[in-house]
Amino acid sequence: MKKIFKIILICVVALIVIVPLALIVLRTGSKNTMYEIVTVETGDIENTTVATGKVSPRDEVLIKPQISGIISEIRKEAGDYVKNGEVIAVVKVIPEMSSLNSAESRVRVAQINLNLVKTEFERQKQLFGKGVIAKEEMDKSDAEYRKAKEELSNSIDNLDIVKSGMSKATAQYSNTQIRATIDGTILDVPVKVGNSVIQANTFNDGTTIASVANMNDMIFVGKIDETEVGRIHVGMPIQLTVGAIEDKKFEATLEYISPKGVEENGAVLFEFKAAAKIPQGTYIRAGYSANAEIVVAKAASSLVIPESCIEFSGDSAYVYVVKSEQPEQVFEKKHIKTGLSDGVKIEVKSGLKKGDKIRGTEQTSYKRTKKEVEVTVEH
Repeated sequence: MKKIFKIILICVVALIVIVPLALIVLRTGSKNTMYEIVTVETGDIENTTVATGKVSPRDEVLIKPQISGIISEIRKEAGDYVKNGEVIAVVKVIPEMSSLNSAESRVRVAQINLNLVKTEFERQKQLFGKGVIAKEEMDKSDAEYRKAKEELSNSIDNLDIVKSGMSKATAQYSNTQIRATIDGTILDVPVKVGNSVIQANTFNDGTTIASVANMNDMIFVGKIDETEVGRIHVGMPIQLTVGAIEDKKFEATLEYISPKGVEENGAVLFEFKAAAKIPQGTYIRAGYSANAEIVVAKAASSLVIPESCIEFSGDSAYVYVVKSEQPEQVFEKKHIKTGLSDGVKIEVKSGLKKGDKIRGTEQTSYKRTKKEVEVTVEH
């Protein structure tokens, strides 16, 4: 009795497991694996590396005063174009009291001396007219008089310089007028009217009045990882993509690679610079962030196939060449020699020729059962 019960129990369990599996098989039908067919073509493959950086003027000149004082006037603002020698700002000199006092005293002493020499000159002139003194004495008196006049003029100019930073004779060369030293665009004017400024000297860089740069001569400054720096060299072409300008790429030429790396966040980076070619009509602002795409290797007009079609075994690469497509797909395994890859396509150096068909990615299709077909028709 127990034996019969065990047999019945086993049959019931078997039915519970087998029936659902059978239903699944009937519903899904038979599986038929198909592959995409890829044709070998010719094309170009480029291996590139991308570096981030910014676009800046090649030379940015900081305009600094040659005299200390207070900004009394600003004649230009950021964005204005200036020529060499144009006045950007004017500095008002605040005289030091001891210097001012000395200059005023010098003027008074020069005036007293001039009055004395003039009196003596007039006396000598009368005596010379009467023939009392020789011409040599007259010439000496005349020279002393002219020297006294020159001393008074110099002392007055010195007083004007102490008071206002310029004199009548040197007004066009005045240090109080801060002038541009190059032709270019003013990038920044960090001072305002009323600010105190310090002159540039041996111990101080001085206060920056403005920064001027030639915006027609731009360079890209970026950094590249140590694993890539050995693959680039001066003179390589670069394509720049500026984040603020959509759908445009600019040509550039690599012209400098730093001989020394800098560690940043655990990676050693090397600075490089590239001369950017900005077409006329395109305005690039200083400091725009940009990406530099550098072509480190290129294979032109080569046989190319999708890299997904290749199977690798050790150091060897294989593809499956199509021998027949109907009624069933038939493939033959073939060894090939590969070259440059861009991650999507790969160069084929030998083993295939243009027009050959090879096996691509798997495409699985299912044959529907007769029951499924009938259900579909009823619906």
